[in-house]
Amino acid sequence: MNHGITREDYEKWFKAVDDGPFHSLCCGERVHGPAMDMRILLASAASATRRIEICPTLYVLPMHNATRVAKEIATLDVLAGAGRMPYVAIGYGGREQDYQAVGASFQGRYSRMDAQVKELRRVWRGEEMVPGAGSIGPTCTTPCGPKLLSGATGPKGIARSAKWADGLYAWSFNGELAELQYSLGLADTAWAEAERTTRPYRLGGCWYTLADNGQQKLHDYLYNYMLLAGAEAASALAAKVNRSSQDRVHAALDNAEAASCDAFFLVPATAELAEVDRLADILAVRQ
Repeated sequence: MNHGITREDYEKWFKAVDDGPFHSLCCGERVHGPAMDMRILLASAASATRRIEICPTLYVLPMHNATRVAKEIATLDVLAGAGRMPYVAIGYGGREQDYQAVGASFQGRYSRMDAQVKELRRVWRGEEMVPGAGSIGPTCTTPCGPKLLSGATGPKGIARSAKWADGLYAWSFNGELAELQYSLGLADTAWAEAERTTRPYRLGGCWYTLADNGQQKLHDYLYNYMLLAGAEAASALAAKVNRSSQDRVHAALDNAEAASCDAFFLVPATAELAEVDRLADILAVRQ
């Protein structure tokens, strides 16, 4: 989500990640700012790679038409190839300005998403959305489509999503153990109260950098990322995130393991290839 990233930058990243000791690659959705479109970028990644999983993290589903999203996800699933997109994270989103920009209502997004999840799965099952018009393809490589992870953050949202989600995407700005345990603990409780028979998949994530002069770059990146919420909020967040050295990234990964995350996304502050190469060195030591 930085300015000035080129086609060549992305090609190098895709190759480095696919060749490295990594499990998957993700991309989030944001309307304002310099971020590339998540759908097109992940489609490019799916076509340019062969091994790693592709994971949208996340679709702000209530901003969109659910049938269109179902078709986009199915298309991405086919482009990635069988088994390479087992999960899709979806969430309510907290940026009202993004909703306004695309002409979607911010109000009622919670109940709207409940209905949209049902619509996604109807499309992936091949049901007709318009009587007599036939099914909407393409057909996902996984029967009935990929599993859905909830990006909800609070007790009410997590409890609500326990009725339909297959797991939780627990985001912690700085990869803090207490925050990961809190969110994932809420999911465990919500799944039990919803009488779910399967354990929720536990995906975590945080920001980091391993670039030279990384702490300053991480601060500047997060300040710009959060500026839409106001300078005061942006400064407060940027001052709290410090995963800018090997030791601190190791600590974040230790926290993810202690919180029993099944997978953990490290989201870089820069497009420098050092972010990938130096992270690969960290993972080599941990294996």
